[in-house]
Amino acid sequence: MKVIVVGGGAAGMMAAFWAAKEGDDVILLEQNEKLGKKLFITGKGRCNVTNACGIEELLDHVVTNKEFLYSGFYSFSNEMVIELLEKLGCPMKIERGNRVFPLSDRSSDVIRALEQGLRQNGVEIRLNTKVKNILKDNGCAAGVRLAGGDTVKADKVIVATGGMSYPSTGSTGDGYRFARENGHHITELVPALVPLQTAGDICSRLQGLSLRNIKAVLTADGKKVYDEFGEMLFTHFGVSGPVILSASSHLKQYRGKKLELHIDWKPALSDEQLDHRILRDFQKVMNKEFKNSLDHLLPKKAIPVMIELSGIPGHKKVNEITKEERRRLLSLMKDFTLTVTGARGFKEAIITQGGIDVKEIDPGTMESKKIKGLYFAGEVLDLDAVTGGFNLQIAWSTGYLAGSNY
Repeated sequence: MKVIVVGGGAAGMMAAFWAAKEGDDVILLEQNEKLGKKLFITGKGRCNVTNACGIEELLDHVVTNKEFLYSGFYSFSNEMVIELLEKLGCPMKIERGNRVFPLSDRSSDVIRALEQGLRQNGVEIRLNTKVKNILKDNGCAAGVRLAGGDTVKADKVIVATGGMSYPSTGSTGDGYRFARENGHHITELVPALVPLQTAGDICSRLQGLSLRNIKAVLTADGKKVYDEFGEMLFTHFGVSGPVILSASSHLKQYRGKKLELHIDWKPALSDEQLDHRILRDFQKVMNKEFKNSLDHLLPKKAIPVMIELSGIPGHKKVNEITKEERRRLLSLMKDFTLTVTGARGFKEAIITQGGIDVKEIDPGTMESKKIKGLYFAGEVLDLDAVTGGFNLQIAWSTGYLAGSNY
């Protein structure tokens, strides 16, 4: 059987690999000059391949349509991804938070291993080849028409063109157009795993400050919708970093509500423990001014902002600070609140939220329920998860199903 895979990213390469393993005659069409262009920059160039947690936990980290992924995650699990890449010559390691990376810390090694697997199994790779549309014959997929006008016939077409995020890597939304032209509904597309914008100038004054081991809680109209421990970064427009990117995936469903981000700078300490810590620090510098007493408690860059927000005069002597003032400082450190005004755009987003409505896709095969022989895999589908390797697992699993079924 002849199979065309459109898109040479994570899902496309996996789909082409397994289709070839099944003995199919496979052509992989990629519009870029090389395979895996977006994969190359994931995880800051290290490529967080998957997450080594249990399958149910994998599913718990999926934000949109997790039920759809049961078949995919159980058919081609995270363990199978690791095993395959190691067999293809790319050894793996597991880091904090069960994140899985190539031992070399180089995403290029993951791409090289997959490309080698494709070539070993006889996949024909055509680079710099843009697809214009899907060909049909009697309501079934029959191949593709290329941008230059040529047609390539096939019995099965797998669309794995990615989303809208990082358009410079070739994610230009072609897959959504192919789907629409074949009767599919596309849910609203928004940037996800993206930095957040906040009101006021607090974040711009803290720009460049990175915090580790904090707790971030996102609330919508006062109701908690997300909380996580980890790292974050203040920027000129708001906040970024791993916990913030994951929080951004919850914005779409709470649009129109008052969104606030609550940051606990010292989550390992209870209020009582932190109060003891502040008192202990104050006792060492009783005769100093308040503005010179916080060096052991807060990062240098944060001190002027915290002094201002606490309402305690900076020149006030530490031994004159009242219990009430101390409690204000404590509350500020345990619940540093920012108003979220929105998210950054697709150019800064790691993934796209929204896509082809999964009600129109067979979850066991990734085949369109509307056009026989037409399959979809990866980010083009309305599936997304938080950071930590979960989105790539979606790509691997859906790519596997699309490639190995007919």
